[in-house]
Amino acid sequence: MRTLAAAFLLCLAACSPGRAPEEKKMDEKIKKLTQLQYDVTQKCGTEPAFHNEYWDNHRAGIYVDIVDGEPLFASSDKFDSGSGWPSFTKPLKEGSVAEKKDESLGMSRTEVRSKASGSHLGHVFPDGPGPGGLRYCINSAALKFIPLEEMEKAGYGAYLDQVRSPGKK
Repeated sequence: MRTLAAAFLLCLAACSPGRAPEEKKMDEKIKKLTQLQYDVTQKCGTEPAFHNEYWDNHRAGIYVDIVDGEPLFASSDKFDSGSGWPSFTKPLKEGSVAEKKDESLGMSRTEVRSKASGSHLGHVFPDGPGPGGLRYCINSAALKFIPLEEMEKAGYGAYLDQVRSPGKK
C-alpha cells in the first residue's frame, strides 16, 4: 500500500502546478507573446503571406526563436522564394530545428519546430536553391530578428562570422 501511495504522490507532483522551474520560465515567456505569435508557435497557425514582419527583410543578422531566443537562421542563408514568408536554405546550426511529418490540410508536408522550445516555425520543402535544395518557409511571428550590429551585445557574438561570411558554417 505504501508503494502505491508513493507512486500516486509522484504522479500527482508531476502533473500539478508545482512543475520544474524551466517549465515555469517557458510558461512566462509564452504569456508575453502577441496573439499572432501564440497562434503560430503554440497552435501551428500560419500568418498571412506578404503581410508579415520579415518576408522582405534584407538586413544582416540572425533570426531567433521568439519564445526562448534560441538561434535558428542566419540572414546569409535567407533568400527570396516568392512565397511571401521568410525562406532559408538551412538552419543556423545543426540540431536547432526538428522536423515532423504533417498530413494536415489534405497534403503531405514536413513541419519545422524549434527543438529547444517546441515552437511551430513553419515547413520545409524540397524546392530550394543551392546544393541542399531545401526551402525552410518560416513564419515571421515565430522569429525575432537580431541585427548584425546588435548581435554581440545581445549575446549572439558567436554567430557573427556566420552572418558576415555566407556559406561559412
